[in-house]
Amino acid sequence: MDQMETHFIQVGTENHPLELYHGGGLKDVHVAYETFGRLNEARDNAILLFHALSGSQHASGLNHQVDAAGPDGRYWTDDCHEGWWSDFIGPGKALNTDRFFVVCANYLGGCYGTTGPSSLNRSTGKPYGSLFPSIAIRDIVDSQALLLDGLGIECLHAVVGGSMGGMACLSFATRYPDRVRVVIPMATSLYATTLHRIHNFEQIYAIEADPFFNGGDYYEGECPEQGLALARMIAHKTYVSLHTMEDRARDEIIQPSSGFKQYRFSHPIESYLLHQGTKFVRRFDANTYVRLCEAWLRFDLLKEAGKEDFESLLEPCAHQKYMIFSVDSDVCFYPEDQVQMARILKQSGIDCRHITIHSEKGHDAFLLEPALLEPHLRHSLENPW
Repeated sequence: MDQMETHFIQVGTENHPLELYHGGGLKDVHVAYETFGRLNEARDNAILLFHALSGSQHASGLNHQVDAAGPDGRYWTDDCHEGWWSDFIGPGKALNTDRFFVVCANYLGGCYGTTGPSSLNRSTGKPYGSLFPSIAIRDIVDSQALLLDGLGIECLHAVVGGSMGGMACLSFATRYPDRVRVVIPMATSLYATTLHRIHNFEQIYAIEADPFFNGGDYYEGECPEQGLALARMIAHKTYVSLHTMEDRARDEIIQPSSGFKQYRFSHPIESYLLHQGTKFVRRFDANTYVRLCEAWLRFDLLKEAGKEDFESLLEPCAHQKYMIFSVDSDVCFYPEDQVQMARILKQSGIDCRHITIHSEKGHDAFLLEPALLEPHLRHSLENPW
């Protein structure tokens, strides 16, 4: 497997701050990114890939070290070393690097190298913490549009993204319509649903209620590990199907050494969920989780584009071709969300296809099922209809 390296580019400066949707701006913004394949002479074979909420720029291959991933690189654990979409990216794979140049960047507000709450605030000499502002998905997209400018890429062949990354994919395609031809949103929606608002609010509350959260200023002391672990458990049940959870849970019941004073575990699924939560806190920042959950639960494609209706939003997108993916067992972004998306696109005269993959793995199938997605991804990218 290829050894990859994370690169960095500055997109917000003192003279040209990155303007934010909710007001204000960031004057010192660096974006961490990785690239796969080669940019051709015409500079028109690039694919911009957006990761899911807790993903990173490291989409394929191996990367053993990212020093900027949190203070002292603490969040770049063994779980981060292998690319999260390695089965999809490479020579002859769905995103064929013999043909395409794939760019994947860590989100604004992230903890894997892009400027976020755990990054050093040069004005204070400490991590931003509570001083890091609220962000919107459009801010993430704007930072990556500036990354493309820095790479000399004016027009993309495609944008691809799943889950929260699918929301970013749609935002880029509609706010920068002249910069992309093929749009592939997977297991996502046009706006945050009531379910998203509930789940993400629960996760934010779990973190902020942790006594060690300290309003977001915890980097010099105890971290809010219990709150972040609980937040991850809340989310995990929507990412993975119950059937898959049952298969993954060990037969034995492992009693935790701390965290429970009276209750004793009675089923392996409890041990499995706690393991997922405690494993996650080693590789992710609680502030980043809050900021990205907030960006997700506030997402509205129309509002963030400054449009009143889909007709005006999609009018400049007439040249684009969409391939929408649903997962039949998805309980995070229900397939009805993508049905609505396809209907709105077609009503606006946009060339659109919609595929439902049948998987027992739930929402995360778009990360785990290359055999199901690969033929449709390949055809959409290599032979746009």
